[in-house]
Amino acid sequence: MKLSYNWLKQYINTDLSAEELSPILTDIGLEVEGLEKFQSIKGGLQGVVIGEVKSCRKHENADKLSVTTVDVGTGELLPIVCGAPNVAEGQKVAVATVGTILYDGDESFTINKAKIRGEASEGMICAEDELGLGTSHEGIMVLPENLKNGTPASEYFNIEEDYVFEIGLTPNRGDAASHIGSARDLVAGLNRITSSKKHKLTLSSVDEFKVDNNNLDIDVIVESPEACERYTGITISNVKIEESPEWLKNKLNAIGLRPINNIVDITNFVLHETGQPLHAFDADKITGNKVIVKKLENNTPFLALDEVERKLSNDDLMICNIDKGMCIAGVFGGIDSGVSENTKNIFLESAYFDATHIRKTSKRHSLQTDASFRFERGADPNITVFALKRAALLIKEIACGEISSEIKDVYPKKIDNWTIDISYANVDRLIGQKIEPNIIKDILIDLEIKILGEDDNSIKVEVPTFKVEVTREVDIIEEILRIYGYNNIQLDNKIHSSISLRQKPDLEKIQNMISDYLSSQGFAEIMNNSLTKGEYTEKADGFNAEENVNILNPLSNDLNVLRQSLLFGGLESIAYNQNRRISNQKIYEFGKIYQISAGKSQNIIKNYFEERHLLILSTGNVNEESWNANDNKADFYYIKSMVEATISRLGIDRKQIKIEISDNPIYSYSMQYNFNNTIIAEIGNIDKKVLKSFNIKKEVFGAIVNWTNICKYLPSKNTSYEPVLKYPSVRRDLAMVIDKNVSFNQMKEVALKAERKLLKDVGLFDIYEGDKIPEGKKSYALSFTLQDKTKTLNDKTIDKTMRRIQQMLENECGAVLR
Repeated sequence: MKLSYNWLKQYINTDLSAEELSPILTDIGLEVEGLEKFQSIKGGLQGVVIGEVKSCRKHENADKLSVTTVDVGTGELLPIVCGAPNVAEGQKVAVATVGTILYDGDESFTINKAKIRGEASEGMICAEDELGLGTSHEGIMVLPENLKNGTPASEYFNIEEDYVFEIGLTPNRGDAASHIGSARDLVAGLNRITSSKKHKLTLSSVDEFKVDNNNLDIDVIVESPEACERYTGITISNVKIEESPEWLKNKLNAIGLRPINNIVDITNFVLHETGQPLHAFDADKITGNKVIVKKLENNTPFLALDEVERKLSNDDLMICNIDKGMCIAGVFGGIDSGVSENTKNIFLESAYFDATHIRKTSKRHSLQTDASFRFERGADPNITVFALKRAALLIKEIACGEISSEIKDVYPKKIDNWTIDISYANVDRLIGQKIEPNIIKDILIDLEIKILGEDDNSIKVEVPTFKVEVTREVDIIEEILRIYGYNNIQLDNKIHSSISLRQKPDLEKIQNMISDYLSSQGFAEIMNNSLTKGEYTEKADGFNAEENVNILNPLSNDLNVLRQSLLFGGLESIAYNQNRRISNQKIYEFGKIYQISAGKSQNIIKNYFEERHLLILSTGNVNEESWNANDNKADFYYIKSMVEATISRLGIDRKQIKIEISDNPIYSYSMQYNFNNTIIAEIGNIDKKVLKSFNIKKEVFGAIVNWTNICKYLPSKNTSYEPVLKYPSVRRDLAMVIDKNVSFNQMKEVALKAERKLLKDVGLFDIYEGDKIPEGKKSYALSFTLQDKTKTLNDKTIDKTMRRIQQMLENECGAVLR
C-alpha cells in the first residue's frame, strides 16, 4: 500500500520529515518497505528558469531557426538558437539551462552547449510538452510579463514534490488501509514518543453537505442482505466530466494511480483518504430508476470495464438495474453503466459488503482491485455516509454537480461498536512489563477506543467498528503494545532457564534422511494442500465427519476442511497422473493432519489436535520396464518392506514392535505396527470402494506412518557400531501345529521372551493347512537363530534353549510339535 507524505500531513500536524517518520511508522506496525521521492513533473524542472528574450533575429543559415539572447537573471545574456515560430523579443519564457536534464517519458536528455548551423546555443527555450506540462508543441510557452528573470520554473508552475511510503500492510490491518487510518496510528505513535498530546487527527468537514433539489430520485432495493449489510447512495445531476485539477491529479499520481476524469478521480481520492470504496454510475443508464443489490443466475454473462466478458456465479453479488447487472459489487464495474465523457447525471454508491463474499468473487474472477483489497480486510460499516458526503461535496466543487436526492441508506441491522473488559494484570503479564494505567488509557484514546468505565484493576472499552480485527482482550493488548513500542520493552540481562543435557534427535535431519532413502528407492515426494473436501470424510468409512476441522470462510467447497488424513490427497495425485497415462507410481508425502475431538472438552484449545504423518503409496509396477530389471508389480509385501526399512533406519528396536491385523475399512486387508501400545504405522491394500470414488482402476498399496508418534521413541543416543561376531550362529527349526487365529508375531514375541540373550531372530518359512492337520488348525515351520557374543555354542546349551522356547510356545500359544 502506498501512502503520500504530503497527504498524511493534511490530517496530522508534524514537522518531522518523511525520513524521520519512516521508522516511527514501522515501529507502530505499519512497516515501511520503501520510501521514494515523487515529483509531479519528472525531474522537478530542476535547472529550468524564467528568462526574458532580449533580442531575436533570423538564423542566417536556416529559414526556420531564430537566434536569440536571453536574460536568465545571472547578469549575462545566453545565446540560444530556437526553432519555435512564435518566439519574439520581449517575451518571458521557460529556459532549460546547460546541464538541465529533461524527460520524455522514461527517456531523458541533457541540455549541452552546442553550435547549430554555426551559431552558439547555450540552453533551450521550452514548449510545454518538452517540460511535461502539456501536449502542445506548436510553439514555446509565453509567460506573464511580470515574472522575475531567474525565478525557478518549479516555483511558478507549482511543481509538487512529495515522498511516498510503501507500506507492507498485514491482512489484519484493514483499519489502516487509508491515509486517515494510518494518520490515526501516527497520532498515537507521535503522542507516545513526545509524551505530549499536541498531535491531533484533523478530518475534512462534511457539515456543508445539503440537498440542492430532488429532481433525480433513484430507489435502492437490497435483496441479499447477508452479502450487503449496508448500502447508501445519492444522485448528483448536471455534472461536467472534465480533467481533474492539478492538486487532485498529483495526489493520485503520487500513490501510483492514473487520473481518468474528475468523477472517477474523486471516488479514488475518497477511497484512499477514508478507506471506503465508492462507485459512480451513469444515472441515465439505470433503467427503471432502481438500484437492486442481488445475485444473478449461474453463468450470466457480464461485460466489465476491462471489456472482458465474464460468466457470473450464482454466489456473486451484483449491483443491478431492473434489466441487468451493472457492477460486480465491491470488485469491478461494468462497461455499460460507468461514467463516460457524455455522462450528465450520476448515482454515487457507498456500501458495506461482506468480506467473505467479496474475497470469493475476487478470487473466482481473478480480479484484485483497490476496492476488493479493502472489503476483503473488512471495511467500516459506519463510515459509508461520511465518505458519500465527502465525495458529493468534492463533485459539487470540481464537477459543478447538484445534489439531487436525499441519501438512500438501507441498513436493516445496525452494526454497533463492541465492548471489551481489559485487566491491567493481563496487560502486564502478556507484555512482560508493567505499563502505567494512564499510559494505557492515553494510547487507547488516541486510537479512538473509548473508555467506558474503570476501576483499580481494569477498564471497560468501546471498540469502534473500523477496527474489525479487534474483538478480544488480547487484541486490545496488542494495540497497546504496538503503540507503546516493542523497543521499549526491557529485557533482563540474565536469562533464567533450565538447560537439559539430554541429547535430542534432530527431527528435520531425520526426516531428510528418510526422504533421501525413499527417493533412492524410486519414490517421488509430493506436497498437497492441507485444505481438502469435507465430503471425503463424510463418505469414507473409517472417518468421523464430526472430527473435521471446518474452515469458517472457505474459498471454495473443494477446500472447506483441514485434512484428517494424507491419504485423500495422495489418491488425488495418483488419479491425476493415472489420467495422464502414468500407470506406475510410487509417491510419498510428509504432512500434518488435523482433527477436532468428538468429546468436546471445555478447554477449546484441547478440542483440536494435529499430528505429522508420512504417507507412502505405490501402484502399478515397482520398476519401469527394462531389459535388465523385473517389472514386478507392487503389492502388500513391497509396501511392508518399505515401512520396515524406514523403521530400521530410525534406529527403533524391531523386537519391541508388535504387528497385528487391523480392521480399518479404508483397506481391504491391513496390518498395524504398535510400539509401547502406540500405533506407529498402518499398511494395507486400499479398498476398491475408496479407489472407485477417485476413479482409480489399478490396485493401490499404501502405508501411513504416524511420524509424531514414531518420533517419540527415537533413540536419543548416537548410533554405535559393533564388529561382526566371530562366533558362528546356529539355526534350529520347529514345525508346530497351532490354532488358526494365532499369528506368527504372537509366537515370535513368546519365543523372544523365553530367550532374550541367545535368540537373535525368529523366522517363518512355511505354512501348511491340509491332510493330517485338524480342522481349525494350521502348521507353522519356524526357524530360530541362536548366537553367543563370547563363545561358540555347544549342543547342550542349544538343546536346553530350544526346550525352553518350545515349552513357552506350548504353554502360551497352545502349540503342539508335529
